[in-house]
Amino acid sequence: MRELEKKAVEAKDKKASLGPDIDLREFIVDAPGHGSIESPEQLPEADKKRMMLAGVDAGEKDRSGTFIQKDATAIFSRSYVPGLEVLPIKEALDNVEWVKDYYWKLLAVDTDKYTSQAYKELHNGYVIRALPGSSVTFPIQACMYLEHEGLSQNVHNIIIAEEGSELHIITGCATASHVTKGLHVGISEFYVKENAKLSFTMIHNWAENVLVRPRSAGIVEKGGLFLNNYICMKPVKSLQMYPTTRLVGKGAVARFYSLLVGNPGSELDVGGRACLDAEETRAEIISRAITNGGNLIARGELIGRKPGVRGHLECRGLILNGGTIHAIPELIGKEEGVELSHEAAVGKIAQEEILYLMSRGLTEEEAAATIVRGFLSVDIPGLPAVLKAEIDRAVELSQKDMM
Repeated sequence: MRELEKKAVEAKDKKASLGPDIDLREFIVDAPGHGSIESPEQLPEADKKRMMLAGVDAGEKDRSGTFIQKDATAIFSRSYVPGLEVLPIKEALDNVEWVKDYYWKLLAVDTDKYTSQAYKELHNGYVIRALPGSSVTFPIQACMYLEHEGLSQNVHNIIIAEEGSELHIITGCATASHVTKGLHVGISEFYVKENAKLSFTMIHNWAENVLVRPRSAGIVEKGGLFLNNYICMKPVKSLQMYPTTRLVGKGAVARFYSLLVGNPGSELDVGGRACLDAEETRAEIISRAITNGGNLIARGELIGRKPGVRGHLECRGLILNGGTIHAIPELIGKEEGVELSHEAAVGKIAQEEILYLMSRGLTEEEAAATIVRGFLSVDIPGLPAVLKAEIDRAVELSQKDMM
């Protein structure tokens, strides 16, 4: 494991620091503490509604566990099924010796100023681990909630799917309705062991002037499967993320899917990199991007280092009401026999499609909404029905705002 981890470390990734710069001095790191709760149902109704928009259900229906962090405090952490461990990371670092073997192993502390701040001013985060051979049928939900005005929320998450396990996570990030300014710095390290399956679905519901800087990396061993889904369709001032995943074992597979909406005033710079470092590995990066007046960059990079590996990039963009979409696909083959491909397209809703649907009895607005919904519909193989339903709900809610 140590050798695999060393190969996965990205020392100073220049791609991770693209996009608008942020003066960290504009944000505070000291936040008032919050008391723990015995159940998410004890949360204020306003908080529940904001979290629900990010896929986090206070009623915990069809959930295997829940983690909730408000500002700097982990207020709730619980697993409801055997074979699943959920801990605040500060507690885990103090009390669980093996956690240190995974902490800051896939990312370098000095990658950029955001990773450095997350290390020096760590608030909390979580450790979620599926034990060997366990199958966690229903997803665990995790929420990062920003309530304090002007706070830089600094978190570090470690997710481990042990050998032969199956783990599904839905993580929702949200802000209180009164927050007008804030920064979220999130470090995430993913470990998918031999023949394990991990699906990780993120739904973001930030405020219009919030800045978001996730930094994440993953490693997938022999026969492992990593599904990473990202949905950001609500207003956010600036989002920048470029996760790297290494496929280091024979037959490892990674699939990345993203649904993005650039609202007026938003700047989204979102992408991902997959390194196919072992025989028979497969990777897919699929993105759907809509600009409703914002500026959006959709990146993707596949690096093939063994003969016979296969990877595909696909980015499709739709311009509704101004704004820009910039698709940047990159393919790098290091050996003979790699199979890497990409396709990208950016355009607007075709008038003939509108007219056809109107001829079938729809109004112009209904026709446009139908086309947008179809555009955002992405089939994600291997995704549990409960998570597919959450994604469909997020699309439906955001579609109303766009139209």
